[in-house]
Amino acid sequence: MPPARPTSTAPTRPEPSVPPRSDAADAAPITAVQPAKPVAARPVVRPAEVRETDGPPCPACGTPNRPGRKFCRRCAAPLDAPEPVAPLPWWRTRWPFRRRVRGGSGRLFRALVTLAVLAALAIGALFLLPAGRSLFEDTRDKLSGATAVSPSRVTASAEVPGHPAGSATDGLNNRYWGAPAVGDSLTFTFRAPFRLVDLVVTSGASTDPQVYRSEARPIALDLVTTTSKGQVTHKSITLNDKPGPQTVPTGISDVVTVQLVVRSAAGTGPGRHIALAEVEFFRRD
Repeated sequence: MPPARPTSTAPTRPEPSVPPRSDAADAAPITAVQPAKPVAARPVVRPAEVRETDGPPCPACGTPNRPGRKFCRRCAAPLDAPEPVAPLPWWRTRWPFRRRVRGGSGRLFRALVTLAVLAALAIGALFLLPAGRSLFEDTRDKLSGATAVSPSRVTASAEVPGHPAGSATDGLNNRYWGAPAVGDSLTFTFRAPFRLVDLVVTSGASTDPQVYRSEARPIALDLVTTTSKGQVTHKSITLNDKPGPQTVPTGISDVVTVQLVVRSAAGTGPGRHIALAEVEFFRRD
């Protein structure tokens, strides 16, 4: 008997291990899941734009806006713009007025300061204006030239025979006005008012030293000027006892009359009179 052939057996696959089921899984059986369906987006309803054509225009872009809006619907500029503030006057930019007034704070102090400043200006104008004007005129005198001016008439309170008052303005130094005594005066009258810048006085009988001491000489004079408005000014003049012209700065405006009064003299004595050779006047160009 032939031997039996071995039979071939097909290999078996190992069964996958199944995890143990819970009680909940046993209660809800697994079913097939259907594919999801696309859901269409719900349409969004947008309110129609309201055209504002009858409202106030925007001050920036001119777009009309309905009443009650605070900002422009186009450029967002404020619709209730504040009124423009007027610029401050120049005096409000100076101390102590440059601070703005808030609720009346400091108003009384600023009022008092204002009154004090006005009072100071009034007092300064009252006391300093003549001095300032005099300084201004003196500066002009120094910067401008001077021109000789001749009087239209010369008179004397007294005179020695042969030495009349006109000899004091004839341009000659060897001729003079002779005053009998101290207190006599010369008066010079001019046709038009002028500013008397300088006064040049030549004392004595002559510029020659020997002739100069032959007569008495004035060494102190009173200069009395009268303006066209009738204002009288007095000025004392002291001369050196020497021959030759001597310049006396005056600086008097609007002069129409000049008077020289002899107050003292040198070399007086019996038989001598006071000699004044020449008086010259200079005005500003």
